[in-house]
Amino acid sequence: MAPYVLGREPGTGGPRAHLGAFLARDGSAGAPVGIDLDGPHAGVLVGKRGTGKSYTLGVLAEEIAMTAGVSPVVLDPMGAFDGLAALPGGRVLTASIHPDSLPPDRWPAIARLDPDQPPGSLLWRIVETVADEPGPVSIPAIRRAVTDADVPVETSRTVRNHLDLLAAWDVFDTDAPSIDTIVGGGPTVIDCRSLPPTALDAIGYAIARGIYDHCVNAATDVFPWLLVDEAHAFLDGIAADAFRTLYTRGRAPGVSVVCATQRPSALPPVTVSQSDLVIAHRLTDERDVEALSTAQPTYLATDLARTVPAGVGRALVVDDATEDAQTVRIRERRTDHGGASPSVSDR
Repeated sequence: MAPYVLGREPGTGGPRAHLGAFLARDGSAGAPVGIDLDGPHAGVLVGKRGTGKSYTLGVLAEEIAMTAGVSPVVLDPMGAFDGLAALPGGRVLTASIHPDSLPPDRWPAIARLDPDQPPGSLLWRIVETVADEPGPVSIPAIRRAVTDADVPVETSRTVRNHLDLLAAWDVFDTDAPSIDTIVGGGPTVIDCRSLPPTALDAIGYAIARGIYDHCVNAATDVFPWLLVDEAHAFLDGIAADAFRTLYTRGRAPGVSVVCATQRPSALPPVTVSQSDLVIAHRLTDERDVEALSTAQPTYLATDLARTVPAGVGRALVVDDATEDAQTVRIRERRTDHGGASPSVSDR
């Protein structure tokens, strides 16, 4: 039975991911369903906790990892994707970014300082100065420059205190893996568990913007898919701009992005409106249902948010290429899934 391929015009070919199978009215499996991997795509994957959202993202990551010419990079805030390391070339990297991956004007926001007030303005100027000097940008180098600055003691002390907080995250590292290293090779999981929200924001910006710039500026034989679990945790600040760039301009350089969340109402509107693939597990919160309904394509006559199937592992998939919505049962994972809820009886 020929598979139905989402994200692809009928009659065209190329690599595809095996997502699952159509779900018949009686609950049985129908024709296999795939997702196009030949071209870049932007998507969202939504669903309340426990409906299989992270599991489905893992299935997509497995398929991308096993397809030549594409490679997944997974931002994992919950430790649900460690199993991907079992695939050829798979690896789990502790979240870290080079300090110079954040432009000077972004540092006040990451440090929770107002750029229009003396401490925030000082930090901005100091990072610019350090970036222009020989040697790498680093938290210690910035701190030394702040100490030496001819400013009121209170201003200097405030900035140093905030820099100490940034250093405590242990994510700024002059030896952090380069984007070239992250994008190339097998599946790469960025382990972001236990990081505070602002650190996630910094990681999200650096990885998303870094992947985009890499594909714009460098010839590459491997096109990246950036997969983000609990995406709302990464988009509460400066990272939103980087993801907006991926959703609106990522197609031309060959970057694909899929943001998964249990709270679609917390995502920037552009992530849903610019998605050509929408995978929806069950939602019950009225705000999230409304967010999905607002983004419903005009070619769908039925109420998208109200037709999402109940049951774990079942999803409604909306496809711009065929201008249709289909109910799918997601296939089983081939690698260990770390996103299952713990239970007392398992202890």
